[in-house]
Amino acid sequence: MTARVQAGVLFLALMAAEGSLSAADREPANFLWEAIDPGRHGFARDLGMLDPERDDYATNLAIIAVNRIANAGATPASLAEARRLIGLALHLSPRNRRAVVANFQLVRNVLPEPIEPNYSPEAFSRLLLARGQLLENQDGRENLRVARYFIHLAAILDPKNDDAVYTSELMRIDGGHPDWQALTQPPAAPAGDDN
Repeated sequence: MTARVQAGVLFLALMAAEGSLSAADREPANFLWEAIDPGRHGFARDLGMLDPERDDYATNLAIIAVNRIANAGATPASLAEARRLIGLALHLSPRNRRAVVANFQLVRNVLPEPIEPNYSPEAFSRLLLARGQLLENQDGRENLRVARYFIHLAAILDPKNDDAVYTSELMRIDGGHPDWQALTQPPAAPAGDDN
């Protein structure tokens, strides 16, 4: 009887240990993520945002990206959306902890764990819209560029936010969609550079 009890306890302990493993530990992820490296191509210093504000937005963008990937199980759609979010985060603040860690994990096919968000997608959508509109009213090419990204994301994060959708659609009609590849693709090597 003692051997049976010990075997039963061992079996239950193994089952409990397996149950405590996260999905990322049990099943390796199977997706392709090319590293995003803003390098010298981050936003210029004359962008109308201070460094702490840039870092705060970058953190929240990365959190939303990680949660969308984790909740969707790294579907192609969640990875494409996350690429935009993390690309923008890294260009706003190239040393942002959340964005750098997420980019590193994804390159290595590690499915990030969900993170408790600071804002709901709806609240962050309103925040992005308001900040985007402020940037749009400031002088400078970089301010307008970031405004377009923010306003477009505001509409994507909360399609029920009529103001964000309307403003984003007007920007699209007047000038097309924001150029996300500028944030997500490695810059082209200069001609004659074989590195």
